[in-house]
Amino acid sequence: MPRPIKNSVIVITGASSGIGRATALEFAKQRSKLVLAARTEEALEEVAQECDRLGANAIVVRTDVRYESAVQDLAERAIDSFGQLDVWVNNAAISLFARFEETPSEAFRQVIETNLFGYIYGARAALPYFRRQSSGNLINVSSVVGVTGQPYTIPYTISKYAIRGLSDSLRMELYIDNAHDVHVCTVLPASIDTPIFQHAANYTGRQTKPMNPIYPSKEVAEAIVGLVERPQREIIVGQAAYLQILEKTLAPDLYEQMMAHQVDRDHFQDYKSAPRTDGNLFESMHDYTGISGNWLGTDGTTTPDFWDIAKQTAKRIGLPTVN
Repeated sequence: MPRPIKNSVIVITGASSGIGRATALEFAKQRSKLVLAARTEEALEEVAQECDRLGANAIVVRTDVRYESAVQDLAERAIDSFGQLDVWVNNAAISLFARFEETPSEAFRQVIETNLFGYIYGARAALPYFRRQSSGNLINVSSVVGVTGQPYTIPYTISKYAIRGLSDSLRMELYIDNAHDVHVCTVLPASIDTPIFQHAANYTGRQTKPMNPIYPSKEVAEAIVGLVERPQREIIVGQAAYLQILEKTLAPDLYEQMMAHQVDRDHFQDYKSAPRTDGNLFESMHDYTGISGNWLGTDGTTTPDFWDIAKQTAKRIGLPTVN
């Protein structure tokens, strides 16, 4: 059933920047009680102050989601501070760019531990409370690449596929238990304007960027808030994501050929980067803690339509297209 957002206790991981920060502010506008988690405490404090100014009650819990004990402590802090737990948003994520064979094993493991095990630990922390009170909403932020795949970010892509599997399987267990008011929702954003690209590890020697078209973080945040008001099993954010998923479903071979070339062309900028940068894989970064990565610009310009880009790419590499 719909859940009132005002005074609901909401935990958000990865709340220090990007989608997590935007989501905290959207919930704050409706006077939620917020528990903000990330590795960078200073940035979290800034977000908490913004939320307080909007009328929310926000606390900060420095949390590294790679450690289950830390995530369990996060849930306990929420209960100790506010007496209940209503919504848990699994959002913390890191990324890296590299060819599969050139990805260091430890770097690969860091992405999986944060993006997948961090979500597993979040679910294991939140669901016992939800079951006891017979209500709650677990929201897992995946990605369109969790449906379609993508080269150069294979650890990230694997984690996003696995998050969908986690959500689907948890829903089935809840059906068995007749836990009708405990919801598990998955969010599938398209390419979003966040600092994750500045934070990402990069072993390609090419400067990275989000693929066009790019959507603002606020759109994802609004979708997450909407899932509290009206839970859905899965929601897509960004028209391009709908088109990608449709094309992958209807013509998977064609899609994979086209997308391979498009990612190689459009996920990188026209200049080189250092041959190896670890980004925030092993330690948090104190730069780029805003909602935006400034990829959309400030002049009001919009990014190209995905379907136009796809047709141009297909034409360039000699694949058939549909008008």
